[in-house]
Amino acid sequence: MPLLPGLRRRAAVGALLLLLGATVAACSGSTTTPTTQTPTASSTVWLCRPGAVPDPCAVPLIVTRVEADGTTSVVTPHVPADPPADCFYVYPTVSTESGDNADLRIQPAETNAAEQQAAPFSQVCRVWAPMYRQATLGPLLSAGVGTATRLRALQTAYDSLSSAFEDYLAHDNHGRPIVFIGHSQGTVMLIRLLRQHFDAEPSMRSRMVSAVLAGGNVEVPTGKDVGGTFASLPACTSPAQTGCVIAYSTFDQPPPADSLFGRPGTGVSIETDQTRTADLQVLCTNPAALSGGPGPADAFAYLGASGNGTYPTPFVEFPADYQAQCMSQGGATWLNVSRTGPDVRPQVRATLGAAWGLHLYDINLFTGNLVQDVGAEIAAYRP
Repeated sequence: MPLLPGLRRRAAVGALLLLLGATVAACSGSTTTPTTQTPTASSTVWLCRPGAVPDPCAVPLIVTRVEADGTTSVVTPHVPADPPADCFYVYPTVSTESGDNADLRIQPAETNAAEQQAAPFSQVCRVWAPMYRQATLGPLLSAGVGTATRLRALQTAYDSLSSAFEDYLAHDNHGRPIVFIGHSQGTVMLIRLLRQHFDAEPSMRSRMVSAVLAGGNVEVPTGKDVGGTFASLPACTSPAQTGCVIAYSTFDQPPPADSLFGRPGTGVSIETDQTRTADLQVLCTNPAALSGGPGPADAFAYLGASGNGTYPTPFVEFPADYQAQCMSQGGATWLNVSRTGPDVRPQVRATLGAAWGLHLYDINLFTGNLVQDVGAEIAAYRP
C-alpha cells in the first residue's frame, strides 16, 4: 500500500488549506506545543487521549459552513461529555525523521494530522491516538532500498502500534465499543491489526463498531463485499450496519495504469498471503452513500485555533462540495469525485500527480460524511 511522503505531504496539505482559503499550513505550524520528552521503549505515548492537555483531537469544533454560492454561517456542533464509544485513530505518514522509523516524540506533524483528520470525530466518540514508530520516507520511497529493509521498517511500526493498542485494551477501553480510523500508513497498520485481533476472533469482533480504512487497498473477490483481505469483516453498506469497514481511495478521473491505489496487488503491505490478484478487486465504499450510488461529499479542514483571514473559526466546512460515487474501469476501483453544478468554492487537485489521485484529501473531503456514518453505526451498535 502506498504511503504518504512526509516532506511532500507537508507542502501538499498546506496547498489544500490554501485551496480552502486558509493561511495556516497543516504540517508547518500548530497551536499545540509539541512534546519533546523521549519516552522509554515500553511506554505508550498518547498523541490524543481523553482528558489530556493539550489534546489535538479535542480542539474546539467551531465551524464556518461555506455554501456553493459563497454564503457562510457559523455552527458549533455538540460534543458530548461521555460519548458511548471510543475511536482509535492511526495517522498517516507524516514523519520527516532521518532513520528508518520515527521515534515517539510528539511533533507538529503528528499534532496537525490529528487536528485535521481525527478531531471532528469527537462529536461521536472518545478519540484515542497513540504515537507509533511509523516507517519514514527512507525505507518506503527511496530508490535502492531493498524489500527486507522496507518490511523491517513496517514491522517495527506495526509492533509499536500493536503494543499501544494492547495497552489501551488492558488499561483504558473497559469494554467500550471501538471504531478504528486510519489513513495511508495508518490504514496499512490497521489492516494488520484488524486481521490479527478481530477478523478471526468473534469475541473481539463483537466489540468493533466499524473501521474507516481510507487511502489504502482493502481487497475483496470481484463483485463481493467480503473475502480477500478480511475473511469476516465485510464492507459497510448501511449506516445501521456494524462490524464492517469503510474503505476507499479518491480520484477525480480514472486512475492511470501505474496508479498507487485502486488496483489489487499494488502498493506497500506488510501482509504475506495476498499474492493473487486475478480474481480480486480493491474495495470501494462511498462514505457519502453507504448503500451505493452517488452522494454529496461534506468536506472539512482545520485552520488553526483562530481560523485565518477569510474564516475566523478553527474549522471550515464545504457541504455538498463534490458528488462522489464508486466506479470501476480497466481493473481499477475507486471513489470518483466531481463537481456537478456552479460552485464558487476552490477545488482540490491531484497535487502529487495522477498516480496518487486525491490521496492527500481522502479524509478531509468526506469528514462530515464519515462523522455521520460513524455516529449512526455507534447508535446501531449492540454488543
